[in-house]
Amino acid sequence: MNIALWIIASLLALTFFAAGSTKLLQPKEKLATRMAWTQDFSPGMIKTIGGLEVLAAVGLILPAVLGIVPVLVPLAATGLVLMMIGAAITHLRRKEAPMIVANVVLLVLAAIVAWGRFGPYSFPS
Repeated sequence: MNIALWIIASLLALTFFAAGSTKLLQPKEKLATRMAWTQDFSPGMIKTIGGLEVLAAVGLILPAVLGIVPVLVPLAATGLVLMMIGAAITHLRRKEAPMIVANVVLLVLAAIVAWGRFGPYSFPS
């Protein structure tokens, strides 16, 4: 199970690092052509979301690899669960059902990492 958690955390980290970097580096107008939901948010809020996604991606891997405050791994996963709840609510309000499915999948994967790393497969202190 430990290997599965590492694989899931790595996939989540890659996904959210890419998504967050895009939100940080692209202007709102360019993002709006691919992410319609960005029309409902200010440029600053989009950058904040992107920054949180990048931080969570780093938090899923780096603390465990370095052995420095590994409790940050399940905290980062929990943060992603909360972000995906917010994302699903946003897409629900916009009636974007396919995006909700993606949010739920990412939410479940992040919840598995949070459960595993807080519980039976936590890193030694």
